[in-house]
Amino acid sequence: METRIKLIKNRSDIGAGTRGADLGIDAMEIAAINQENDFFHRYPFVDVDTHNESIYNKVRNSFAKRIGHVYEQCSRVSEAVKFCLLKDEIPLVFSGDHSAALGTISGIRAAYPEKKIGVFWIDAHADLHSPYTSPSGNIHGMPLGAAIGDDNLDHQINEVSEQTARYWNAMKNIDSHGPQILAEDIIFLGVRDTEEPEDKQMEKYGISNYKVAEIRHRGIQTVLEEALEQLKACDIFYISFDVDSLDCDLVSYGTGTPVPYGFDQYEVIQIINQIIDSGKVICIEFVEINPLLDNKGNKMAETAFEVLDKLNLDKLEKN
Repeated sequence: METRIKLIKNRSDIGAGTRGADLGIDAMEIAAINQENDFFHRYPFVDVDTHNESIYNKVRNSFAKRIGHVYEQCSRVSEAVKFCLLKDEIPLVFSGDHSAALGTISGIRAAYPEKKIGVFWIDAHADLHSPYTSPSGNIHGMPLGAAIGDDNLDHQINEVSEQTARYWNAMKNIDSHGPQILAEDIIFLGVRDTEEPEDKQMEKYGISNYKVAEIRHRGIQTVLEEALEQLKACDIFYISFDVDSLDCDLVSYGTGTPVPYGFDQYEVIQIINQIIDSGKVICIEFVEINPLLDNKGNKMAETAFEVLDKLNLDKLEKN
């Protein structure tokens, strides 16, 4: 049976602060095998080369750790996503850490330079930092900061080296010149753990953040209808699903930066499927599954696979 869906497997975790997310894809595949589910055999796939060996390199600049290799990794992901889209395929991207989302967004922009891209960011974190504002220097907290091309210098806390600044500017312009997306075309779903520089960016651009309590109070359907209306001018949608959007106490601590009071998997399934129903989704990404940190065996990967297996991919292919 022919399919338009293509799996992109990016086993890189060098943008994270904790090792282990590079194993997340294999953990999801093990979850599928244990359920006797052939999902990962139904679709063609491509493996993206990684720079995971760079974790052994001494970090010279703590404000953007391993930025040279993260830039190269995002460029590889961008190329893979662009290649899929130009062949009229639908990329389902599975990445280790969330820095890869910059590569995915860059690939979408490269494939569709004239289209307006809407981003649904299902996450506990806003990931709007830059090397100038990041308290940790972990680049998985910076993909949207790079994608919107705003260093947020008004809230700078770090003095960045010339080399880091060069790489950061290159990251902001992978396969393009200028912002990959507009900040006002981002919708946050479940973001609940941010720092002041990110809060200021959200205020500056008026980025909507639908928190878990609000979504439960108002209802998923109502909130998503409102969010989709906000992005009605967008031609295409990208969905980024970070598993730390899930409630760590309810589900698992199998992710690098777990945060309590998140979604359950059924809520995420409903959210993603309602966005798919818009007919505009052209790419979905799963990130930050870390089986080395899982306190319940392989629970996080099993839950992420449950979300994946319940998505309306048939409708996605018909879009």
